[in-house]
Amino acid sequence: MTSTTPPPPSRTAPLLSAEGLHVTFPGRHGAAQARAVDGVDLDIRPGEIVALVGESGCGKTTLARSLLGLVPPTAGRVTFAGRPLEYSSRALKAYRRRVQLVLQDPSGSLNPRHTVYDAVAEGLRIHRYAGDERAAVAEALSRAGLRPPERFFLRYPHELSGGQRQRVVIAGALVLEPELIVADEPVASLDASVRGEILALLLRLRTELGLSALVVTHDLGLAWNIADRVAVMYLGRIVETGAVEQVLTAPQHPYTQALLSVLPEAPGDPVVLTGEPPDPSRIPSGCRFHARCQILASGEAERASVADACREQDLPVLAGGGRAQVACHWARVVRTEAVGQVRP
Repeated sequence: MTSTTPPPPSRTAPLLSAEGLHVTFPGRHGAAQARAVDGVDLDIRPGEIVALVGESGCGKTTLARSLLGLVPPTAGRVTFAGRPLEYSSRALKAYRRRVQLVLQDPSGSLNPRHTVYDAVAEGLRIHRYAGDERAAVAEALSRAGLRPPERFFLRYPHELSGGQRQRVVIAGALVLEPELIVADEPVASLDASVRGEILALLLRLRTELGLSALVVTHDLGLAWNIADRVAVMYLGRIVETGAVEQVLTAPQHPYTQALLSVLPEAPGDPVVLTGEPPDPSRIPSGCRFHARCQILASGEAERASVADACREQDLPVLAGGGRAQVACHWARVVRTEAVGQVRP
């Protein structure tokens, strides 16, 4: 592995892209199909960390699995380095050498009967690595912060702390020298004292290796600390996206505002959303958030003359690039009025 300084993500072509992505699952006993991912465009550029944020059940893990080639899309496509992803066994094996998954539960990710050495070397053996296996494993462990690496070779997962186990999982991804990692809730199962260390590690890997990452999380605080860009997902679609500072300091979508309002440092009272997210097999008409929307419930949407549109008019799929975007009738009216007020 060679150290490199990546170019600014905004100036480079996407490394990984979802284009019009849909993933549906058959309903039980003749029920309607569940639209887990219901139209998503998303780009991840070289050296960029994108946080995919949303409640449990919003479709973010299904989207991540589809980007990894684990769940073929029902419609749309995934492209990597400008080429559409192919789903033959050979093509997927080559793709997964370049794109690696880091799961949230290191205890479940590691075989308790395998040593740390075997856990990290497993990917090399699957891909028939022709180089010096011991040196590759040692370098991956060292990059993941387990030094000296030889001290960990013969240890078993139960002999490690939670943070050390997560570093072993990360080393297992790094050993294949991927260009992008998909980290699904990478610190959710760790103590607060260890989370910062793992996040700092991911940032250091981006700096040293030019590594890109998609970080799947329900935690907006984590997104603030690690991401360049954030995509907020609700009921199968991205409803707001943009630079992390812009989205998290001036959220436009009512759903993003509600998620941010419950953070400990957030000003004002938390927004308590009523009800549960709708069933993905029965997505409502209009804005898919309108049944729980505090803006609609308070009458603000009515005063902005968009209440009927909120209930009846669907919103377009947001583009996958880096500019700030929001899928909300009310936010678009408010933003248009604000732009008009600052014009001479």
